Amino acid sequence: MKLSIVTPRDPQKTFDVSKVFLPGIDGSLEILSGHASLIAALGCGDVRWDEDGVQHIESGFVEVRDNIIKVVAE
Repeated sequence: MKLSIVTPRDPQKTFDVSKVFLPGIDGSLEILSGHASLIAALGCGDVRWDEDGVQHIESGFVEVRDNIIKVVAE
């Protein structure tokens, strides 16, 4: 899978990942390979992937489609 994170400070970071944990506004989200298409709002917290990847966000949105995870966040 591919994880793309876009923030005001960083135009775009892209990572090859096997799993991603996201801070959804209604609870945590876990995305694994083959996940159904999804668009969701994100709250304050950490986006975590694989063993040691982490990016703190304040809020944003995630789109999951065809094993591509796009996070647009503050």
